[in-house]
Amino acid sequence: MFQKTDSLPTEPQGKPKNTGVSSLSLLQGIFPTQESNRGLAHIEARMKHINLSFAACGFLGIYHLGAASALYNHGRKLLKDVKACAGASAGSLVASVLLTAPQKIEECNKFTYDFAEEIRRQSFGALTPGYDFMARLRSGVESILPANAHELAHGRLHVSITNTRTRRNCLVSSFPSREDLVKVLLASSFLPIYAGLKPVEYKGQRWVDGGFTNSLPVLPVGRTVTISPFSGRLDVCPQDKGRLHFYVSITNQEVLLSVANLVRLNRALSPPSRRTMELLYRRGFDDASRFLLKENWFE
Repeated sequence: MFQKTDSLPTEPQGKPKNTGVSSLSLLQGIFPTQESNRGLAHIEARMKHINLSFAACGFLGIYHLGAASALYNHGRKLLKDVKACAGASAGSLVASVLLTAPQKIEECNKFTYDFAEEIRRQSFGALTPGYDFMARLRSGVESILPANAHELAHGRLHVSITNTRTRRNCLVSSFPSREDLVKVLLASSFLPIYAGLKPVEYKGQRWVDGGFTNSLPVLPVGRTVTISPFSGRLDVCPQDKGRLHFYVSITNQEVLLSVANLVRLNRALSPPSRRTMELLYRRGFDDASRFLLKENWFE
């Protein structure tokens, strides 16, 4: 129920009552001061500060490449406001390409298809004795990243890696040399046993897949647009349909508990057929395009 309130007293006619509010104060309320303008500019700058984050996902990274292609071809309006890119595992690899060599996305596709085909041909996949997963991955990274990739990525690329001793996450964004950048990217993609037995050494310590501790980095300043091939509470992702929506948080990534996501998880480590990977690429492209349209960034 509404409470009854007393009626307001009638203001006496004639000389206006002194309210203690000066004309200057009233004008300041109408016309913003220099200080309030600075505050508005700061808020506007934060709203324009956009980051992109690509989730850890193994061979589902082909989805990320589809999304990156859509952003590069139809999201220039968005990309000009992007201050930083972040990622874990395969997500960090795609983030590095989008920042340093976006014109090589098609070349990345070819490498990914060939890499997956090579693993499918092995008797026990990546676990086949004698097969060097990390050497093959390094060759692809080396061939795609430009000579000045570390300079282009410095301060703008945030790579999630996990320390084997402390089991804590670290987001690396400083790359003094190209080799530093390559090592950090390889560390973020190192899944013990699957990728080998010896973790990647960087700055005197050993590091493994960033997906173990932070599979979807969200940066502290501005808005982080999240991208993942797993259906969930994310900006760009597949939209699984179903009556019951149960979500589970996996190292900073809130995903839908669904059969489709379980199938995707299996495909992340066991690369699917070429045809399935092509469909994943197209799905990433379409989902990212849909996001750009919704946010009025598509062109």
